[in-house]
Amino acid sequence: MTTDAGLTTATVRRAADAPPLISADDLPPARHFVDGKFLDGSTERVIDVVDPSTESVIARIPEGTSEDIDRAVAAAVAAKASWARLVPKDRSEVLHAIADRVAEHTELLAKLESANTGKPLAVSRDDVGMTIDTFRFMAGAMRATTSMAAGDYAENHLSVILREPLGVVGVITPWNYPLLMAAWKIAPILAAGNTLVLKPSEQTPLTTLKFAELVADLLPAGVLNVVNGYGAVAGARLAEHPDVDMIALTGSVNSGRAVARAAADTLKRVHLELGGKAPVVIFPDADLAAAASSLRTAGFWNSGQECGAACRVLVHESVAEEFVGQLVDEVRALVVGEPQAGEDVEVGPMVSKAHFDRVTGYLERAKSEGVRVATGGGALDGPGYFVAPTVLVDVPEGAEVAREEIFGPVITVEAFADEEEAVRRANDVPLGLSASVWTENARRSHDIPARLDFGTVWVNSHLVLASEVPWGGFKGSGYGRDLSVYALEDYSRTKHVMHNHGS
Repeated sequence: MTTDAGLTTATVRRAADAPPLISADDLPPARHFVDGKFLDGSTERVIDVVDPSTESVIARIPEGTSEDIDRAVAAAVAAKASWARLVPKDRSEVLHAIADRVAEHTELLAKLESANTGKPLAVSRDDVGMTIDTFRFMAGAMRATTSMAAGDYAENHLSVILREPLGVVGVITPWNYPLLMAAWKIAPILAAGNTLVLKPSEQTPLTTLKFAELVADLLPAGVLNVVNGYGAVAGARLAEHPDVDMIALTGSVNSGRAVARAAADTLKRVHLELGGKAPVVIFPDADLAAAASSLRTAGFWNSGQECGAACRVLVHESVAEEFVGQLVDEVRALVVGEPQAGEDVEVGPMVSKAHFDRVTGYLERAKSEGVRVATGGGALDGPGYFVAPTVLVDVPEGAEVAREEIFGPVITVEAFADEEEAVRRANDVPLGLSASVWTENARRSHDIPARLDFGTVWVNSHLVLASEVPWGGFKGSGYGRDLSVYALEDYSRTKHVMHNHGS
């Protein structure tokens, strides 16, 4: 596989003459949201919230402590009994009202999300749209849950299966999709009859706080609580708290390990949606143009800061050269820029300086190890944490960039010789969240996905999601499912009640 060695070819489109995305009036209160109201923290320490496009501070939030978590958990405990007693219809109407409220403020939330994360407005609007759909789906699904039929399974004894809330759920959400990942947790947790305490990422808390502000009058006090802070303090206390019945996290593998360890002493349930390293397996009969076009989106959506991103191409050696050429053409056409620099901007910055350094570090090590840069390959000039959309080729089996989650605008390309090698190499990563298979062969389209060790496998597409179907992984990607009725099951428990009706 050969290509012209490429230097960084992209430039960042700036928005020097554009008005700011948000004003001070658009910001949520820079406080914790506990027991239905915004409250100051227990200390005066604050965390800077940075716009990654400009590196300027746009807000300061309180640095939450164990005491702040304890106060929020106490509010959730006090509210759980009355919320759990509501019949499904009543809880459903609240979730529909939340969806309506979010829909009314779509543009505000999208601009706030882009200002905080740097993501293009198209991505932020998509996040808000799916947030609305998540609440609407859960509002309906909670009214149509099914279970084992009541009946006599032992002579003269009637068995009835009840589905009950767990109680209080602790939630820790990531920086890459702060509003949407909060919705993926909040909606089924509330639908199942639980209350919750949520800790957003300290880097991107603004849309979560704004969401709490917008829906405060729709929920009873204490049902939804938001505490800002760092994972090592606020997140750890939430995971270990004896009055929290379950901890649910979307985040890194290391964060998942820390949460699981902290939860172990109280034997609470743990729900982990962690990282991914999605292989894209392209066979010689695939529509190569369609695959390259799909990867333009699926590999670089949210600047590649996406756990399901199409980041690792395994392409048959007979079509590798042709496919790489088409992929590079697509990637070089991507528009990189600040979110207010135009509706056609497709790729924004990395979320923080630390993550920017991490991503560029992977690229520098790959180049030093002889991996070839087909396009991109490094940082872009100017303020902000921008990295050029990158395609790396001639990637050897087992290379760091082919095994570890870079979580940036980077696609690696490897070649394989036959089906057995493709399956073996696709599975030879510690993560198992998602994958895709590209082929026009009907047998192969069923056989290969069945042999891939990933929670979602797309055929001839990638990164297509729907609220009706589950999302979650295997192996190092964690356990538990977001979206679908399976999420409702995760956030509830079954109870068997048996009645002796014999004489």
